[in-house]
Amino acid sequence: MYKVYYIMHSCFLVELEDRYLLFDYFNKEVVKDTVVFKGGLPTLNPEKYLYVFSSHSHKDHWWIETLRWANDRGNIHYILSKDIKLGRNFLIRNGFDLSIRDKITFVAPLKKYHVDDMTIETLRSTDSGVAFVINVNDMNIYHAGDLNWWNAEGRGELYGEVYGREYKRALRPITNRHFDLGFVVLDSRMGEDGYFLGMEHFIKNIDCDHIFPMHMWGEYKWVERFKSRPGIANLKDRVVDIDQENMLFEIED
Repeated sequence: MYKVYYIMHSCFLVELEDRYLLFDYFNKEVVKDTVVFKGGLPTLNPEKYLYVFSSHSHKDHWWIETLRWANDRGNIHYILSKDIKLGRNFLIRNGFDLSIRDKITFVAPLKKYHVDDMTIETLRSTDSGVAFVINVNDMNIYHAGDLNWWNAEGRGELYGEVYGREYKRALRPITNRHFDLGFVVLDSRMGEDGYFLGMEHFIKNIDCDHIFPMHMWGEYKWVERFKSRPGIANLKDRVVDIDQENMLFEIED
């Protein structure tokens, strides 16, 4: 059995027997004018290794203060998109010892990396940074970051078609793979005609056992709305029900 904690927004913590994988943790205070999140990290076992993934530099996906966790935890490593700029002068100016760079692996789109015993591949985002494809402990995990079929309401049909082509192209490398976990965008800001596009394409084309909706900006009603859509009746059980922050899911191997 392993555990998945939904923290908030696009932030999830996956707890395996020997490690934690933390995705896109951020400072909820920076978005409080848009939505008041109540999510927070659970108490972590200090003996378990912690891997911190950040898919890109947007303020709702990355927080520089997570680097300070290394002051109290030696067993930590960061996997950060290369658009997160942490140059020498910037680190010094913000009070970091330059040795922190030894604990960071920067990743670029469409590359493969080996971090300890994990294989980490990246996809090119349709917005910024990367999506993560991770093989760890015989599990395959996908985290979209901001890779989505963006189709903002009012932007016109051509806008959605362009993003649709890019989204489908971005997912081609994983089309024939099986995933145990997928964290996939379901953004209500896209409106009735667009919120479901990325999730629907994913669920119909990617073999994934457990799909966690994310990037919902606190609008959890859209999960049930998506699951009631025609055409996915035989697939909807793959989508995990999320209706608040700080949810824990225990999943049998």
